[in-house]
Amino acid sequence: MGVTVDGRDEESNSTTVAVSKSRFRYNSPLVQVCLIGLVCFCCPGMFNALSGMGGGGQVDHTAANNANTALYTTFAVFGILGGGIYNILGPKITLLSACSTYVLYAGSFLYYNHYKHQSFAIAAGAVLGIGAGLLWAAEGAIMTSYPPPNRKGSYISLFWSIFNMGGVIGGLIPFFLNYHRSDAASVNDATYIGFMCFMFAGALLSLAILPPNKVVRDDGTRCSNIKYSKVSTEVIEILKLFLNWKMLLIVPASWASNFFYSYQFNNVNGLQFNLRTRGLNNVFYWGAQMVGSVGIGYLLDFSFNSRRTRGLFGIAVVALLGSGIWAGGFANQLNYSHSKLPEKLDFKDSGSGFAGPFVLYFSYGLLDAMFQSMVYWVIGSLADDSETLSRYSGFYKGVQSAGAAVAWQVDTHKVPLMSQLIVNWGLTTISYPLLIILVVFAVKDDNNNSNSEQVTSKEANPVSVAGAIGKTT
Repeated sequence: MGVTVDGRDEESNSTTVAVSKSRFRYNSPLVQVCLIGLVCFCCPGMFNALSGMGGGGQVDHTAANNANTALYTTFAVFGILGGGIYNILGPKITLLSACSTYVLYAGSFLYYNHYKHQSFAIAAGAVLGIGAGLLWAAEGAIMTSYPPPNRKGSYISLFWSIFNMGGVIGGLIPFFLNYHRSDAASVNDATYIGFMCFMFAGALLSLAILPPNKVVRDDGTRCSNIKYSKVSTEVIEILKLFLNWKMLLIVPASWASNFFYSYQFNNVNGLQFNLRTRGLNNVFYWGAQMVGSVGIGYLLDFSFNSRRTRGLFGIAVVALLGSGIWAGGFANQLNYSHSKLPEKLDFKDSGSGFAGPFVLYFSYGLLDAMFQSMVYWVIGSLADDSETLSRYSGFYKGVQSAGAAVAWQVDTHKVPLMSQLIVNWGLTTISYPLLIILVVFAVKDDNNNSNSEQVTSKEANPVSVAGAIGKTT
């Protein structure tokens, strides 16, 4: 027997409900995706801006690298568990507790700015890893299950644009506050305080997110009628993910998708540019993410009538662009190493020498958004209910974070920069054929017109908690 919602048995066919014609109603998928985008704008968006400074804005990367290792180690565990926790607690409690950990992390670097004790930063990083696992599992469930099935690419790009605007604004904070400190090595206190204010606002905003059973699409169907889950159910379903062939094919892409951050932030932006220019670069890095997410979102939703063809075309475009960008990175990396550090570039004083490395860093941001939006689209095409997709998204973020934990230690141990680049290039390249296999064999094809807002009866029907056990969507 399924979960009973609104007086109806969960296993019975769901009925449509009357909705306002306005797409900006509070319980619409569009508004809810925008809200989760704003939450991520304030919290992980500002965290990205802080990390993008290289070394968390400090001249010595050791504290930031160790804090990030602790962060991504706990993130790997709670990323996988996060989907189950979200299914039990719902979005508000999950997101509020998760967002609070970002404030603590930024505060730990404010403390480090004065006392140079990295223990607090490492502990705060570990706590943030727990919070980030919960936040991204909740975000993944919302972003992939709330939109109509044939508009997931557009909604993912909308979310990604709002989220990465946080990185753009976050990049402006250290740029303006340190503009006249062209010779400074570490950011000032006001920079960290500015980040903390945004993060606290994100925690409060998370209370506006509705649970999936209260979100209604424009055609009157609910995103999901599942109201709650059980611990035993979630434990079983999470364990089964490790034997799910769909998730195993996503593992290389998951591992790669945050593995390159330590290289790009610390060894491209951090080593090649001075402090104020790093802040400016981050404005364009995260701005490039907005452009990339919109571009790939359009291709994945509107390029062809067939969903499977759109997926294959999107992967091909990202693969070609990614190969070109990493090749450019290879050429740039030939110019310096740990033993031959480059002269710091400044956006005002370095002339034409600034252009090439700047365009490369911008391109890395473009590729990051396109790569991750593509993977999210594939995940979102594997199911349509919030319960299943929260687990899939949590698994993706868990593996992603395990890769990131390794990457930050790779940088701490001064692995040759060229070796780091080649590994990053190789990991992303391996991902493409595996994603193609997944799209061919697991993504259900449809020939619906791209402007249609209709969903099939199977997609509209809720999935029961009891029926989910023993079944892979």
